[in-house]
Amino acid sequence: MQPALKRAVFVFVLVSIVLVSFAALLQQQTLVGAITTNTYCLLALPTSFGNNVGANNQASLSNGTRTQIYSYVEANPGIQFRGICTALSLPVGLAQYHLGVLVKSGLISFIRDGKYKRFFLSKKFSRKEMLTISLLRHKTAKRILEALLNKKKLSHGELAREVSITSQALTWQIKRLGKTPFLLQAAEGLRTVHSLNEASAPLLVQYLALVEKKS
Repeated sequence: MQPALKRAVFVFVLVSIVLVSFAALLQQQTLVGAITTNTYCLLALPTSFGNNVGANNQASLSNGTRTQIYSYVEANPGIQFRGICTALSLPVGLAQYHLGVLVKSGLISFIRDGKYKRFFLSKKFSRKEMLTISLLRHKTAKRILEALLNKKKLSHGELAREVSITSQALTWQIKRLGKTPFLLQAAEGLRTVHSLNEASAPLLVQYLALVEKKS
């Protein structure tokens, strides 16, 4: 065989090997892409799972983390999301996911308190009760009602001094507390006097006991 022909055959064989190798590489990358897509689909499954858990509350509590969260909310009604994460040492994303499952399943509900959410066991408290408990989890509002529970009746100035806030700050707090069944106001001469509704005092004591655990 002539040298030129030999070189031509050698080049042809070499090019064929390169083309076959390149085709195999492309096929492998296609397979990897398919695997990646399938893995993504599997990771997306919990979202659809969360949308369907309402049909079976028992299944929603089969997870240990969700049981922990449920029990903690039961013991600490009105607790904020960050309070749950801190108390149970849960990463934010994990707590958010499991709380979402519990809310969608109807086991836990929440109300908004400003920019925060406060969580309760579903159907255990009325909306008015949830709003009252949420309000009592604010330290200043709680101190005001505790002061009136102990002193029975205080003027506006006396109450402000008792809880160590300004008169203006107390006026703002009193407006919020006026939405609860506990607070009474009366004019005595030039003074405004604050007191508790005696009929609702036992309920106030009950709610204060609930929020004593975690603020």
